[in-house]
Amino acid sequence: MVGTDGTVAVMGAGAWGTALAKVLADAGSAVKLWARRPDIATQINESRLNPDYLPGFTVPDAVRATCDPAEALDGVTTVVLAVPAQTMRANLQTWTPYLTTSATLVSVAKGIELGTLMRMSQVIVAVTGFDPGQVAVVSGPNLAAEIAAGQPAATVVACTDSGRAVALQRMLNTGYFRPYTNADVIGTEIGGACKNIIALACGMAAGVGLGENTAAAIITRGLAEIIRLGVALGAKDTTLAGLAGVGDLVATCTSPHSRNRSFGERLGRGEALPPAPGSAGLASTTDGHVVEGVTSCQSVLALASSYDVEMPLTDAVHRVCHQGLSVTEAVALLLGRHTKPE
Repeated sequence: MVGTDGTVAVMGAGAWGTALAKVLADAGSAVKLWARRPDIATQINESRLNPDYLPGFTVPDAVRATCDPAEALDGVTTVVLAVPAQTMRANLQTWTPYLTTSATLVSVAKGIELGTLMRMSQVIVAVTGFDPGQVAVVSGPNLAAEIAAGQPAATVVACTDSGRAVALQRMLNTGYFRPYTNADVIGTEIGGACKNIIALACGMAAGVGLGENTAAAIITRGLAEIIRLGVALGAKDTTLAGLAGVGDLVATCTSPHSRNRSFGERLGRGEALPPAPGSAGLASTTDGHVVEGVTSCQSVLALASSYDVEMPLTDAVHRVCHQGLSVTEAVALLLGRHTKPE
């Protein structure tokens, strides 16, 4: 499923897009890396560095950056979509005329679209008109800095077309990065979208001084509500008990490299952080990286409500991020809920 010249396009030169470009290059592909900012593309090409998004790591020579989407997509039949979830639709509307009609489109964005409540694969199909079997999702416990450093990691490649899934698996397989295939696109996307919200909750708890018992409870009960939502949407519970569910949840909730956990911790300490520049008002870390969970808690909560699924942790995070509830009040609210069997 690679272009005739063996080239893959990665659309998005943030931390994860850049790390994936490195993985693809290390696995043997030539990569065209699209950057929204021309200065980022120039810096990568001239210095092999992307200090704004992935500091301290060298971008392989097999990666060529560009700020021109037409150039990035020309003749390429594997396209990795590595832009924030809430900007996916607008970007695709611009990029679709340049897409090869037989291309495999790979979403690595983690979120549910506001308003439509669509998963990213649904947004991709709606905008491009491609068959759902042409859309794959890559998700798992994949912290960009650790993968760029070559530390062992695993991920899930989910696609209803098994041939495309296996082709992507081969393209991503390196000595340090191990992909597993899965046909459960729904479960893989729900795990990725919801884990950021639970990571915010873990960060908030740490920010107000709560310890490991609290974190373990948040992760475990967070998983329970993620599984409830996933199963209601048609996902397999086994998917959410695997890398795309538990794996991603644990990594994001516990790592200091996790933007969502770190953002939550700052909220717990009472800090207010600015929106990410140029990203439709999305919340960001102090260095401008988008924090998906702050927006996702709105769309995930609305999606859960439409399926009559109870998600108390997600609701608490939403109240803190968007309704002015303090973290201390949110904790009291959760502890004050009626007791029931696990």
